[in-house]
Amino acid sequence: MADPFDLSIPAERWLWKKDTLKDPTILQSFAFDEANEHLYVLQLTRGGSTAGDLCLNRLDLRGKRLGHMYLRGFGHGVSMGVQHTSDGTVWIWTEADAKGGYGRGVTRFRFVDGAVRTREDVKVRHPIPGSTHNQPSVCPVSRRIAIRHRVDDKPRYRIWDLDAFVARDYSEPVADFPQTGAHPDPKVPFQGYALHGDHLYQLAGTAYDARTNPPAKRGNVHVSCLDIRTGRLLDRQRTEAGHSLDHREPEGLAVRHGSEPRLCLGLASGQEGARRFSIYYKPQTA
Repeated sequence: MADPFDLSIPAERWLWKKDTLKDPTILQSFAFDEANEHLYVLQLTRGGSTAGDLCLNRLDLRGKRLGHMYLRGFGHGVSMGVQHTSDGTVWIWTEADAKGGYGRGVTRFRFVDGAVRTREDVKVRHPIPGSTHNQPSVCPVSRRIAIRHRVDDKPRYRIWDLDAFVARDYSEPVADFPQTGAHPDPKVPFQGYALHGDHLYQLAGTAYDARTNPPAKRGNVHVSCLDIRTGRLLDRQRTEAGHSLDHREPEGLAVRHGSEPRLCLGLASGQEGARRFSIYYKPQTA
């Protein structure tokens, strides 16, 4: 199983101030298709927050946009996942069936450049009846899927074997535990997570603010790690990655797999209506 990342290692810059996303809004989350060397990025469309309208971008690994599609009524885009099947099909996992801007379930679909999908076009799964804010993350190493969700407005994680989940067998989750430890200040917004082996990584923080989060202090962004076998917080570190960016809002966490795994975190910058995105990463070893 995958070794944990050392969160104390300084993050390194990978993509810097890219303006290649289809919509002029910030990124919300991202995930990698390693086999085809693609980077998928979710955005809320301008004015689409209440309805849960998303734009899904497909980029190459230099940040050039290769295509996009729109997802109407899906959710907020806090996390996403990519799944490869034995026949070579690439499935994109996102939240779905939005109410109040957040998904009450999840779904998977194939990327089709220029397409528009609505909740009626996909098969929505509701693995946790009555839950809200359903947000998926896929780990290709362990072949598991995590669903962050809320029950009685309290955030939790539930994790399944991916094959069982695809078969709609939700009866025996691998893990089920409450979200904890994302930030020293529990009022600071959660900004994304990623499942990797027996560990789950979380991102939390806010954009720069002259009064409450000034650039001179290099921000309040924290990355944390939970052990899915116990739900226990193993580590939490503040990161100064991209501290010179203006705005600098943390958005999205994902793992690049392969011979040199990387824990990647997204940062939004730029003025409203002309946002850019940067991605930094922490290697698995120093």
